Amino acid sequence: MPGSDIVVIGGVNTDYVIRGERLPSRGETLQGEVFQEGPGGKGANQAVAIARLGCRVELIARLGEDGRGEAIRRQLAAEGVDVTRIQRDGHAATGVALIMVDHSGQKQILTASGANQRLTEADIHNVKDRVQSARVLLAQLEVPVPAVTLGLRLARAAGVKTVLDPAPAVPLSPDILQLVDVIRPNASEAETLTGVPVRDRNSAAAAARILLERGVGAAIVQAGEAGDLLVTAEEERFFPRFSVESVDATGAGDAFAAALATGLAEGRPLTEAAELGSAAAALATTRLGAQAGLPHRTELLHFLEEEASEAGEGPRREGS
Repeated sequence: MPGSDIVVIGGVNTDYVIRGERLPSRGETLQGEVFQEGPGGKGANQAVAIARLGCRVELIARLGEDGRGEAIRRQLAAEGVDVTRIQRDGHAATGVALIMVDHSGQKQILTASGANQRLTEADIHNVKDRVQSARVLLAQLEVPVPAVTLGLRLARAAGVKTVLDPAPAVPLSPDILQLVDVIRPNASEAETLTGVPVRDRNSAAAAARILLERGVGAAIVQAGEAGDLLVTAEEERFFPRFSVESVDATGAGDAFAAALATGLAEGRPLTEAAELGSAAAALATTRLGAQAGLPHRTELLHFLEEEASEAGEGPRREGS
């Protein structure tokens, strides 16, 4: 069986989403307006996003042996994700996320990890051939860090480019960070990793430089509400946030990471891959639900062409 362009190691959940006028305060009950149930989890979201952007993608994850897990597995396969190496776990339920979203797109999320936390290093050893034949390995932290670390180590040994979305935020040692070619933390995750409160471009740059000092090849840090800052040993590039009508920010970070990985798998320069990520994240906020807003390739390229045209730049070519 041919390998995938991108292998994703990460979490899979059932998402239960309620949208209301505002988020409740502590101890408060509010009447919501819209309810939605669907597949989610950072690993699943990123795998679906990659498939929609046109790359072959395989997901390494654990689901419970329950009806929710089977439904998610079928949905992922229907999206074009290779699910042949997803493990089923008879001792834990499929993960769950309870998500509240307000009219501005801000969110609160409470999760029960379930089977996600039972992904093991043995599971990763069993897919060593898949990891080492990919172009890019993309991982997050909704599954145990030892499993993620092994995946990064196997990929690095084979010359596979490694991308880490360090969410949910946990401290990581330099031994792990040295295995990462590109890390993409949001502001709070960057603070957890570096101790630097990230509020703007300057503080994002300070956090990024610490990550580089600890061994990361490149860092793309969310610089507050203004946009994202890419820092490497050679350059610093700021990507202002695209202006769109946001409905739900859930899944925006996953869209960024997926488009970034897709661009790298296609051999694009890091700056161009990061711009794809920024645009994909903006589009992902325009619909309710983590996966509903993940853009398809034609939608993303059309959006970038329109943005370039409005800015007075030439239209982008598919392979540029």
